[in-house]
Amino acid sequence: MKFKFKYIPFLALPFSLSLNAQEIKGELNKEVKRQEKISYILDYPQNAKGNVPLIIFLHGSGERGTNLEIVKAHSPFTYKNLIKEPIAILAPQCPENMWWDTETVYNLIKEIQSKYKIDVSRIYLTGLSMGGWGTLKLAMEHPEMFAAVVSVCAPTDRVMEDNIDQYKDLNIKIFQGGMDDVVLPENAFNFYQKLHPINPTAELTIFPNDNHNSWDSTYSNPKLYEWMLSKRKIVK
Repeated sequence: MKFKFKYIPFLALPFSLSLNAQEIKGELNKEVKRQEKISYILDYPQNAKGNVPLIIFLHGSGERGTNLEIVKAHSPFTYKNLIKEPIAILAPQCPENMWWDTETVYNLIKEIQSKYKIDVSRIYLTGLSMGGWGTLKLAMEHPEMFAAVVSVCAPTDRVMEDNIDQYKDLNIKIFQGGMDDVVLPENAFNFYQKLHPINPTAELTIFPNDNHNSWDSTYSNPKLYEWMLSKRKIVK
């Protein structure tokens, strides 16, 4: 009696392939160019003498799109009369259905610096809700740029928490509504608990009766601008 084992070569095939595998090590070294496009409003004092401070404001998700005028809503633009010295206010607009591309915002700030007389020791960053997230992200990526940072009802993420040391030398204030049902107050508490040990000067303010609109209580306070504009960054 004869037996035919015609499937045996196929059973051995995976083993034979593993013996012939190669381990390849390499490196991708390629310049990748990308186009950056972002619209903005710049409020620049007409009769400024010398370099002026710059406040960058990042709006929330409701102001995304192509209507530039709406970026001024709920912002320092509304309370310019509370600011006691000539300043420039820069408000870019995030495209529809996107979140802030902080690399593009950073490059925009550098472009404004090159075109206008900006005091590089007095650049301030603030934003609300989605813009508060963009504020904390940009401050994490470029802490050397900002003399003070103010985030309002901002969602945070694990990347920020994992890089908490990036905030250790920043003048930073965090504002949150105690009744916020969009970005829960626990979000601000948890972030502050990680921030305070490495930056004891950081401040968290809870407005107990505010919902998500804690930006009104924040930006309507003249002391905020006094504090902000009193800060200077050592420029190396």
